[in-house]
Amino acid sequence: MAVPNKKHASQPCVIPGGFTVLDIKFTKNSPAAHQLFVKEHKVRLEKTSSRPLDRTLFVLNIPPYCTEDVITRLFSQFGAIQSVELKDKPGHPEPTEQKLSKYFTTKQKQGFSVGYIVYTKPSGVTAAKTHPQNVPLIVSTEDHPVRTGLHKWIHQYSQSFVQPDTLQQAVDYFMSDYDRRKEEDAERKKKEAEQQEEDEEGWVKVTKGAKGTKVRPHSEAADKRALEKEGKKTKRKELLRFYSWQHRESQREHIAELRKKFEEDKQKIALLRAQRKFKPY
Repeated sequence: MAVPNKKHASQPCVIPGGFTVLDIKFTKNSPAAHQLFVKEHKVRLEKTSSRPLDRTLFVLNIPPYCTEDVITRLFSQFGAIQSVELKDKPGHPEPTEQKLSKYFTTKQKQGFSVGYIVYTKPSGVTAAKTHPQNVPLIVSTEDHPVRTGLHKWIHQYSQSFVQPDTLQQAVDYFMSDYDRRKEEDAERKKKEAEQQEEDEEGWVKVTKGAKGTKVRPHSEAADKRALEKEGKKTKRKELLRFYSWQHRESQREHIAELRKKFEEDKQKIALLRAQRKFKPY
């Protein structure tokens, strides 16, 4: 078997589906390599401000030991990165919820994942797609070691213990931040209520607000005007009912007149037939 030349070996490996194969090794001396599959993100249904089509790189087969920080470090050699998003499966971006605290977060699912890497310039996506397969990306280096296996479990176990003082500080910060947001919410609602004006019928134009926002109740004068308007509607309905009854009566009279005329026409036709005589000449 002939040995491929250097020019051919330095070319990127593109497989069916438009994916480019990138080799990654856990360490520089690792005998085996793991393969990532990358291509430009072009799903228009998932086009959002967080995933621009011309600057987003879609990555498949990301191993569990590659966190967002590791992916950012590996792919930053192709260009400046704006954001990195790891998910269990491809799909629409989930709405970002406000992170309360690192102590009150749901446990992340461990396993292979897919990634969306957004570069600040489209050249970053192009550089990643043209990277040669025979130049692997190194995950764990001396400057940036990555824990796995027993060392990773020991580190996670030690980090699971929270000091009471640290937890109390996090709770106090959350409560003060919650009180501040509630005060800002109340102030904003007060300003919106002052800016809103009632129309001549007592209705207030309400714009879409945050979840849980309550509508300002009507004043006494507005309720009185609403009752007067409802009374006018009731009278109008009664007048319409009267007109509809009159219309039905006129229709009945018209039908009776048509029937009477029809009977008269039948008698005339019968009389003409009886008077008809045979005149051949």
